[in-house]
Amino acid sequence: MRRAAVAVAAGAMAVSLAACGSAKESGGSKTESSGSAAKGDNIKIGLLLPENKTARYEKFDRPLIEKKIKELTGGKATIQYNNARQDANLQAQQVDTMITNKVDVLILDAVDAKAVQNSVKKATDAGIKVVAYDRLAEGPISGYTSFDNEEVGKTQGSALIKALGDKATKASKVVMINGSVTDPNAAQFKKGAHSALDPKVTIAKEYDTKEWSPDNANSEMEAAISAVGKDNIAGVYSANDGMAGGIITALKAAGVKVPVTGQDAELAGVQRIVTGDQYMSVYKPYAPEAAAAAEMAVALAKGQSLDSVAKNKVNSGSEKDIPSVLVPVTSLTQANIKDTVVKDGIYTIDEICTAKYKAACDKIGLK
Repeated sequence: MRRAAVAVAAGAMAVSLAACGSAKESGGSKTESSGSAAKGDNIKIGLLLPENKTARYEKFDRPLIEKKIKELTGGKATIQYNNARQDANLQAQQVDTMITNKVDVLILDAVDAKAVQNSVKKATDAGIKVVAYDRLAEGPISGYTSFDNEEVGKTQGSALIKALGDKATKASKVVMINGSVTDPNAAQFKKGAHSALDPKVTIAKEYDTKEWSPDNANSEMEAAISAVGKDNIAGVYSANDGMAGGIITALKAAGVKVPVTGQDAELAGVQRIVTGDQYMSVYKPYAPEAAAAAEMAVALAKGQSLDSVAKNKVNSGSEKDIPSVLVPVTSLTQANIKDTVVKDGIYTIDEICTAKYKAACDKIGLK
């Protein structure tokens, strides 16, 4: 993890999360359900992330969350971490382990937001507060932080319409390759994208991609090319960058060059944007999202209110008025690479513009 990417956490939160000071105070310590003495900063926080196929979780989310927790507790907090590797059953076992280990708070990014409901209830019944991270888990969660997911989809769809220009008519056929049905974010991305695309173009084929797999997306794109015809596809909505990679491989094999969307600003995605193989991605600043999760977890572990941290409320399928922090996003294209991921220290120009991409970087003025 580059120091610059980690360092952005504190600065990015200065305006949007004014509760940093209150979360650092030790006066609001909680007393454990077992009746032990108040802990102050000596708290124990569990962190469960859903998978490692998408680069963001190990490269950004985990180190940013852990660093912010350490900052808020003067390095005194204990953090227990596991990655479920896209296995909902494994994640349920990991929650059980966190309960056995008596963590004070659990930050949970669910593999399957509905299936995890029983695990969330078990943790809550054991006196462990649960913060839903990035995906809105079902069950009695105490806080939630993510991005405005419908806005993410709308941003993608609007960018695709812009890329189509004069071709953005109902005669134009677009293929939609969405994320996994087990991820509630995917449904919100899809809804937002449809709101931008449906009035302007025709959705010729649409797929929900198991496990967000690039290989599955590749197969779906191949099927779409066969069904729609390679000369009849105007553009492709891809819900994230990983799948965009598989989609673009299928398009190239068929000799098709059309605008393709993405999400997450993965390095490979940014490099495809540089070459023009991918039109855009959605840049989601992970630092403020991670910092919000850490703020909420530390506050809950100390028995403090989330009122000063979470300014929004959201509803899940099982709960209402969940305290939430929703972080805004940016459409990432060739025009603003330097002003987004480079400026925020996510990647350096040297990391993006390796020898393979040097000529393409020079062509778009990325130096």
